[in-house]
Amino acid sequence: MKNEIKEHKLLEGDPIIWGVVFILALISILLVYSATGTLAFKMGKDSESYLLKHALLFVLSFVVMWVCHKVDYKYFSRISRLALLFSVPMLIFTWGYGTTINDATRWLTIPYINHTFQPADLAKLALIANVASMLSKRQQNIRNIEKTLIPILFWCGLICGLIALSDFSGAVILFLTCMLIMFIGRMPLRYLAGMVAVGLIVGALALTIGQRGGTAKNRMSSYLDPNHLPFQTEQSYIAIATGGLAGKGPGQSHQRNFLPHPYSDFIFAILVEEYGFLGAMVVIGLYLTLLYRGMLAVHQSENAFGGLLSAGLSFSVVFQAMINMGVATGILPVTGLQLPLVSMGGTSLLLTGASIGIVISVSRSNTYKPILQSAKEKLFKRNNTGRVVRV
Repeated sequence: MKNEIKEHKLLEGDPIIWGVVFILALISILLVYSATGTLAFKMGKDSESYLLKHALLFVLSFVVMWVCHKVDYKYFSRISRLALLFSVPMLIFTWGYGTTINDATRWLTIPYINHTFQPADLAKLALIANVASMLSKRQQNIRNIEKTLIPILFWCGLICGLIALSDFSGAVILFLTCMLIMFIGRMPLRYLAGMVAVGLIVGALALTIGQRGGTAKNRMSSYLDPNHLPFQTEQSYIAIATGGLAGKGPGQSHQRNFLPHPYSDFIFAILVEEYGFLGAMVVIGLYLTLLYRGMLAVHQSENAFGGLLSAGLSFSVVFQAMINMGVATGILPVTGLQLPLVSMGGTSLLLTGASIGIVISVSRSNTYKPILQSAKEKLFKRNNTGRVVRV
């Protein structure tokens, strides 16, 4: 038994997920290095400085991913509620006293190192884990309103509402992710309807008293106006249209000089311009592969929590990616969401690494199941009387 398990060494779990993440990391480094050229010129810095910073963050995210994939995923069920309790005051403090960037206080500045982070990223991970945990523990009482529905509605409404005060699009993605987890977790449809009602009320309240109401209204008006095209969307159209089938080549983007935030919000447009339609299809295929492998845990996991957790986290990452691509191609209104594992970022990259690491932890547990079962069959057997005895 020990010899069989010993074969799994440094990187365990689903090798396809590991491969997808490594390929996306390589693509990200190439794109960020190209897209930050104009930013470096404006700031009077070298492009290599942004490249080194982004590469360092990716190394840290891989460390976080590796640590999380080594931890038994069941442990995250125990700490999810504690993380939620910690997130609530952090979100409130950030909304009132956080660092303001682009008319939104989503960030807190870490003293001494002068680096910002988003408490919402931690809250999203904690809520997904907590909803998965609550549903898995209440499968026998799934129709009990008091024990199942009300606690989930409370935490989803509270966390999504606090995030929506400064990041409405991020709150919508989190809310839909929780809806998916509830659907997979066999929550009755009438309860899901109640969840939608709570989401509409909380969303309307957040837009009314929050910081993004005016921005959301203006972006939606611009999106619905056939005679008006936002500047960033226009530049993104040009980048995509000139990319062609195979693109202009690495580092040959022209629209990076005009696009706002080409290294984060509109990095997909730079991808298409430099690597063309083929490059875009590769990236989309990688995200869909990540979603598929994450959803496999719903069927393969040894318990409900592992499947719900893996499905929720993988869906959250891929759904955000699809929205980012939809914005770049003009299918959706401008949101300000980054492309996970590709855009230049700080805490979002680290927390995405943690999410993928947890998904791999679930897959690692699924991988060990047949190994342990095979070892058990070799060590034990039933005798003539039907009793299990050691070989």
